[in-house]
Amino acid sequence: MAAGTPVLPLMLVCVVALVDLLGGAGVIWLPLLAAGPALAATTNGPRGVLCVGLVAALVGATLGVRDGVPGRELAVVLSAVGAVTVANGLTSALRGRRERVLAAVRSVAEAAQHALLKPVPETVGPFRVAVRYSAAAAEARIGGDLYALVPTPYGIRLIVGDVRGKGLPAVSTAALVLGVFREAAYDEPDLLAVVGRIERSLARNLGHDDFVTAVVAGYPRSGHLELVNCGHAPPLLARESGDVVAVEPTNPAPPLGLRAFSGEDPSLQVMPFADGDQLLLYTDGVTEARNHSREFYPLAEGLARHLSDEPARTLTALHDELLDHVGGRLHDDAALLLLRKPALSEPMADGPEAHGPGESVSGGPGSGLSRTVVTEVNA
Repeated sequence: MAAGTPVLPLMLVCVVALVDLLGGAGVIWLPLLAAGPALAATTNGPRGVLCVGLVAALVGATLGVRDGVPGRELAVVLSAVGAVTVANGLTSALRGRRERVLAAVRSVAEAAQHALLKPVPETVGPFRVAVRYSAAAAEARIGGDLYALVPTPYGIRLIVGDVRGKGLPAVSTAALVLGVFREAAYDEPDLLAVVGRIERSLARNLGHDDFVTAVVAGYPRSGHLELVNCGHAPPLLARESGDVVAVEPTNPAPPLGLRAFSGEDPSLQVMPFADGDQLLLYTDGVTEARNHSREFYPLAEGLARHLSDEPARTLTALHDELLDHVGGRLHDDAALLLLRKPALSEPMADGPEAHGPGESVSGGPGSGLSRTVVTEVNA
């Protein structure tokens, strides 16, 4: 049968007709014919509703004459069928219009998501990378969480952040942060200068109560990872041995946009990042996800449980477990970005992106900073 044919509503009309034929009840069953076009409005367009209404009216008239239903009562039944058909035909037309508008909005949202949160390739510089992002408003597809990873003359640089608030204002702020980050990451040899550029831009454009928590990271030279944590959840470092530890900031800094109120400057952490190590950056939509018992999702334990040599496989397992933990739907935006430094013996993708632009930089951009804090994270 052709697609879009109102099969179920027509079957309902046939069932009412069959019951009338077998029982001979006449006018008692005939009003139920109006259920046919009413049901058609939930699954079909106006044409389908009118088709079912016409069939119901013809069946009702035929059965009414056959059963000897008085003309006045039969006219009332047919009028009810006609009124229900017209009303549900209009309802179906309005629903179809809303669906077309929603489809257009989703199309625009998808385009905005690809422009704002650009897809990250599996291999960037010397790293294998995977990203999973889920917006709490599934219809919108985008939210206030942000991430970006770019190769620069100063090595691979990345950011993961969370904008205070939701909706379009949060999306607008996320777009601002990502735009400034992508520009500054190429221009500034100092990772703290990149953060400073973002801070100044937000100070000019955000309200007093708005802010962005973020972790900005860089890989300026082989074996060393730089981190600047601005009020964000600490990244998780997974050693090749399988141990998982949280990289707590040595000198906690306020979120981006609030430095003028606190007077505190962010500090730079430099830590070893060897072959086989992995770094997971995330937003609080992951760690604050609760199950029916109001228990938070244990991300560190989940990472240790699902850790593998393939970041995409690790994040897929983590994301699936997270959804199972909350019962199928997240109530806040959630972003996960996993960075892995493969061992030298592992094959890497060919091409310019497989050779880290930061590998040729001698010395570290953060090595001469007065505010540099060198920390060793022991697994």
